[in-house]
Amino acid sequence: MRLILAAAALATVPLASLAQEDPIHQAIEARHGFYQMLAINMGTLSGMAKGEIAYDEAAASRAAANIEALTHYDLSSLFIEGSSSADAKDSAAKPAIWTDLEAFRAKFAGLQEAATGAADAVKGGAENVAPVVQKLGGACKACHDNYREKS
Repeated sequence: MRLILAAAALATVPLASLAQEDPIHQAIEARHGFYQMLAINMGTLSGMAKGEIAYDEAAASRAAANIEALTHYDLSSLFIEGSSSADAKDSAAKPAIWTDLEAFRAKFAGLQEAATGAADAVKGGAENVAPVVQKLGGACKACHDNYREKS
């Protein structure tokens, strides 16, 4: 019985330390992770579109499906007060996100719309990847122009 109680107590340690972490830092780190996942998958697709990566239908479809899945996450929930680049040095988020969160959500909805059906659209040959990348890239740029600090 003591062993079970000890194991249960140890199992809660990582959760307890996570709960005590600064919520602003957590939000920024989560955003970075989210955008890193988008970048990895866009990198696969854009590499195939440019001919830098050999076309692989399964890999292209998986990358597009990942992007589509990511667009269903409530990204705006990670833009909490105090986590803009004006407040936190490790964020590229412009303060404009916080002054008009609805417009930011609308831009993100544009990415969701661009990603819808992308997993099937990239199938059938390398020539099908570039139009998807252009559509996704346009949605990304529309948001970056207004809401991301230039790096």
